[in-house]
Parts: sequence; structure tokens; C-alpha cells
Amino acid sequence: MPLPRLIPCLDVANGRVVKGVRFEDLRDVGDPVELGAAYSDAGADELVFLDVSATVESSASALDVAGRVAEHVSIPFTFGGGIRTLEDAAAVLEAGADKVSVNSAALARPQLIEELAAALGSQAVVVAIDTVDDRVRSHAATRDAARETVAWARECEARGAGELLVTSIDRDGTRDGYDLELLGRLRDAVSLPVIASGGAGTAAHVADALGISQAALLASILHEQPARLVTLRDELRALGVLLRDAA
Repeated sequence: MPLPRLIPCLDVANGRVVKGVRFEDLRDVGDPVELGAAYSDAGADELVFLDVSATVESSASALDVAGRVAEHVSIPFTFGGGIRTLEDAAAVLEAGADKVSVNSAALARPQLIEELAAALGSQAVVVAIDTVDDRVRSHAATRDAARETVAWARECEARGAGELLVTSIDRDGTRDGYDLELLGRLRDAVSLPVIASGGAGTAAHVADALGISQAALLASILHEQPARLVTLRDELRALGVLLRDAA
């Protein structure tokens, strides 16, 4: 089995990294390129950039941010937000991203997952699932997508997704720990790698998530101190988590 991954996540709005609690009360925490480079230097395995304003506001900033990140970051990164078509996804990859993340557009037209997988390869297709009370939400968690979480995860796998990024909205930004019950049900339902998201506050929280999922997304626990990633790796190893060597 591949060793688990530590993946800092940078939510981007209007070209700046933002963070809130349960997708609300967003505050500015820095420049995406500077933070991405800092995490790369601190030993992140991958990065995820999600333009949380793109779906709601039809932002056109994704290509600019992806291109600037690619110039300064040496590790793989995923970019999502506002990707509605194969052409959108291909342009983001051409700008330098290694994978694309789709969410609202895939919910609106699930065939998009199949189109992306066929043209780009499943390994480049991440489906992000924002969920609360076993219900999927779209448009930066502002709308009920009328789908049950595990059923949608299964459909994403069947349509060719290569990975799932699952965020528990109730846990997002709280630092109270991941939704382990949900992660366990997803582990039993799909064979795809699942990136656990929402709730990391301590090394023990991350270790618990990595006992179930293949990767842990990290945001609030790091944004005010990116160098915390170095000590977090040491704490996880002390807890018995096997990790990749930092690049």
C-alpha cells in the first residue's frame, strides 16, 4: 500500500488564500504562491488549491493562480474551482497543475467525470465532495445537491474518478477532529483513495484519519504557521504513522 500523504489545502478567493469555519466567515491568510512554496519547502507530499469563489462568482482567476503556483512549487498539486468542461480542465493542467478537482459541475452533469477520465486519465481527476448530515452540497457548500454522500461517492468511482476529496462541513475549520465515522463508511464503500478533509487540530486527529484514509488535508492547523508541517510529521511518526520522506 502507498504511504499516506499530508496535503495542505489552500482555499483561494479573489487570488488570496482564505480560511473560515464551516465554510463561513472567511478571513485572509496569505498569498497562494507564497504559502504553497512554504509548504513545499516544509515537506508537503502534495498541495490542493480550491478557488472557492470561482463557482459562486464565475471567477476567471484559476489559470493565473495555477500558472504562478507551477513556477514556484516543485511538488504535485491539484487545482479546482470553476472547472465546468474538459477544456477548462485541460487548460488548468496545461498551466501546470497535475490534477483537477471538480465538484459542482460534476454534480450538475455527472458525465463530466467520464469525459475527464477518458481524456486526461483517471489519475488526474479528483472529485471533491462537501457533505453534511449525509447530504452532498454544491457551490462552495451553499446549495443542497439532493444526493446522499456514500451513493455519490460510489457513482464517482463508477464514472472514472481517480480520487475523492471528502470534506465534512460540520468539522471544517473547527480543529475538533475529522469525521471518522463518515470516513469509515467511505472506506467500506469505494476502492478509490480518499483524502480526508475538515477538522484537523492535532497530530492525533491526523493520525486517526490516516488510519482510515489514504491522505489527510490540512488547512487551519497550518496556515498561521506553515513550518508546523515539519513538527507535525515528527509527531505523526512518534504516533506510529509511516510517512514518506520529505522531498
